[in-house]
Amino acid sequence: MKATRRRIEKLGIDVSILGFGCMRFPTIDGKINEPLAEKMLDEAYAAGINYFDTAFPYHNGESEPFVGKVMSKYDRASYYLATKLPTWNVANMDDAKRIFELQRSRIDQNYIDFYLIHALNRDSWEKMRDLGVVEYLKEQKAEGKIKYLGFSFHDSYEVFEEIINYTDWDFCQIQLNYMDTDEQAGMRGYQLTESRNIPLVIMEPIKGGLLANLPEEVTKPFTRIDPTKSLASWALRWVASLPNVKVVLSGMSDSEQVCDNLDTFCDFKEMSEEEHRAVEEVGEALKKRVNNGCTGCRYCMPCPAGVNIPRNFAIWNRFGIYENAEDAKRQWNHELPESEKAKNCIECGKCEGVCPQKLNIREDLKCLQKKMDSLL
Repeated sequence: MKATRRRIEKLGIDVSILGFGCMRFPTIDGKINEPLAEKMLDEAYAAGINYFDTAFPYHNGESEPFVGKVMSKYDRASYYLATKLPTWNVANMDDAKRIFELQRSRIDQNYIDFYLIHALNRDSWEKMRDLGVVEYLKEQKAEGKIKYLGFSFHDSYEVFEEIINYTDWDFCQIQLNYMDTDEQAGMRGYQLTESRNIPLVIMEPIKGGLLANLPEEVTKPFTRIDPTKSLASWALRWVASLPNVKVVLSGMSDSEQVCDNLDTFCDFKEMSEEEHRAVEEVGEALKKRVNNGCTGCRYCMPCPAGVNIPRNFAIWNRFGIYENAEDAKRQWNHELPESEKAKNCIECGKCEGVCPQKLNIREDLKCLQKKMDSLL
């Protein structure tokens, strides 16, 4: 069987619903394990995958040239290559032009099929807009160096709506999964793209792997229906069952993940009503596992002692939901400075006086610090 493809009527092309995300290849000593990664790409291509997604910074700049080299052995018209302009490296128009030409050289292709302005938020969007980057990239499209122009996105729905309405994009890429329907662009963003006829590519369908490794007690609705299917397949099928989703990206790290994803997307079947109810049940069970009701409103900030209260609670609550110790340790050790951790609380109580949720913040900070200490 071959991977199921989906028609993008707006562009007049057929793409595999499963897209190969090229940011998590297997590595050796920090470098791409090229023989194994090439084998994975070959397996995916042989099974009918025709959408391959890389970006300027992936694997410290190694992903673009590696993917370009591997895919060059195939008929150029038989696959679609996506890459992205790193907005954080663009201070002026000369930077945008230099990086774009560098990417074409690194990929060693005459054209890029899907070119995205990478990871837009309000600040980076305003910079790209004001510099005229969108217009420059439209010129590259007119010259045939880009086939389809879009953007990837990480910010609020309001910013997403502004960007969508700026021009008639060929496509766009958002984060969406059954736990993040109200995060970033979310389902409101999905519905907006549907109404505007802008095809969607989805990233983080498994929430960085968290939805592939859930506490056993919450997954019973899945196992009752089909105990043979992986947890990842449920997350992938949920988002792929949305009609305006044309490609679902999966960053595959080994051949086992390639095989499991191909099992999901070869002869792909959209979710039944019963399966949708199971996903809702699992999602609700996960949401009940939060440690406290912090909404991240930041009324408690700034803290006189420098504690980043919302960030501490976000890490603690995410661990409570998914019980993924490695994920929690990574966030705690690498994404939260020592000066902002809960242990620095001086118990002044200022935060509790302004908290809309009336949380017992001081006690919760003690609890979360104790829990994180126990994980280290």
